[in-house]
Amino acid sequence: MVFDIAVIGGGIVGAATMYKLQKQYPELNLILIEKENILSDHQTGHNSGVIHSGLYYKPGSLKARNCIDGRHELVAFAKEHGIAHDICGKIVVATDESELENLEKVYQTGLKNEIEGIEKIDAKRISEIEPSCVGIAGIWVPCTGIIDFRGATAKMVELALKENTSSELKLGHEVTAIQKNANSSTIITSKGNFEAKYLVFCAGLQADRMAKKDGVDLKEKVVGFRGDYYELTEQAKHKIKNLIYPVPNPDFPFLGVHFTRMTDGEIECGPNAVFTFKREGYGKTDFSWRDTIDALTYKGTWKLFFSNMKFGINEYRRAFSKKLFLKTLQRMVPSLTMEDIKPGRAGVRALLLRQDGDTRDDFRIEYHGNSIHVLNAPSPAATASLAIGGYITKEAEKHFGLIKSEKVDN
Repeated sequence: MVFDIAVIGGGIVGAATMYKLQKQYPELNLILIEKENILSDHQTGHNSGVIHSGLYYKPGSLKARNCIDGRHELVAFAKEHGIAHDICGKIVVATDESELENLEKVYQTGLKNEIEGIEKIDAKRISEIEPSCVGIAGIWVPCTGIIDFRGATAKMVELALKENTSSELKLGHEVTAIQKNANSSTIITSKGNFEAKYLVFCAGLQADRMAKKDGVDLKEKVVGFRGDYYELTEQAKHKIKNLIYPVPNPDFPFLGVHFTRMTDGEIECGPNAVFTFKREGYGKTDFSWRDTIDALTYKGTWKLFFSNMKFGINEYRRAFSKKLFLKTLQRMVPSLTMEDIKPGRAGVRALLLRQDGDTRDDFRIEYHGNSIHVLNAPSPAATASLAIGGYITKEAEKHFGLIKSEKVDN
């Protein structure tokens, strides 16, 4: 069988892409190929489970537009299909006067992005929302929430397969090569080959390698950053009601350690951000020669290291020191003690790193031959997934010459 479109990558972006394509074109035969034995086993399943508001992203960027549109779609999807979620709101907290200028910049960005309901709050209001949190000023973001991203991913694929019983999901099939034919491509996997007219790559941590297998002349490389989490112990869970974030440092390409109430009631604290020696390694000592050599022979990695030396050292120290991690948490919640936190899980974030070491690139989705590649989709990609899937569907209409079905996605 020759499939009309193959989606490679079973994280939430790949799932949302299959769902949107199949709903718009129910007559097309699609196949989703994932190398792991379950869906959403890497970035999607290891993130903090936050439905982001769109507060931080440059107005007009793909990140901003897709995050905001995607958030609305995701919440509607969760309500319709019974996905565990809660629009609980979050606060962004300044604990020092030196942070007030950046807090104001974040607020102004939120206004430009038309984030509904955001407001500046004072120390008294902070303590009303989060009684254990101490800050001098903050931002209340009522439209931020939490969700079971694994559950959302599985439901998207389930619904897509119901639209067309000839479409397929292949788990445990690692793509090892792409062979170009006259009017199609053969996808060579560890468990057999598949043929498709068009390809969409949503490969996350392996996005650059998949692009090269498909013949894309990509100068950048994906570099992984592990984020370690702690969890609050039972006696400390009452100290966090919902979500508490620090004011992000504009010189550092991550949001900083924060508190997140998960949909299962657990409270996570983190993540930090350290270079990982294995792209899909979730332990502090996990190591891959291939991934390490790949990253450390790339000049962009070293430029990132040298431009963020102070931050990098602090992040590594904190990764191996519970005491230092706790000290960071105590800036917002001073009453926390060593007995209140215990080691939790970890995640790895894929960043398409430019040769100059810049990590703050926008979402990057490109067309190549009979393929579309999602080359860079860091946070808030999970929140934005349905919007990204819709964007890719429109790109497929243009580049693949798809003829619209009469059935229109709501």
